[in-house]
Amino acid sequence: MGSTEKNVLYVVRFTDKSNSAALRKELLAAHIAWLDENKEMILVPGSLRPDHGADAVGGMWIVEAKDKKTIEVLLQSDPFWVKGLRQGYEILYWSKAFPERRVPV
Repeated sequence: MGSTEKNVLYVVRFTDKSNSAALRKELLAAHIAWLDENKEMILVPGSLRPDHGADAVGGMWIVEAKDKKTIEVLLQSDPFWVKGLRQGYEILYWSKAFPERRVPV
């Protein structure tokens, strides 16, 4: 792996600790500001909910990075991670069906 390695797309799926809605609400502004600071890498962030209007149970990001380790280092500075909201995460390489398409979500 050299420094000329091309960035690729990943999906990161987070799960939150149970009964953490109050903590999420408390940290949300700091988390959103952090996401905005890292928008070059975290292309599409968002929360995951079992139903529309329900409390969030985690989150998902589409990330462009050179490798999983880079993402792990980044996510560990997220206020949601630092303050203990997150229970865990999964980082998966995303093989986008139409890699040339860049669309707003």
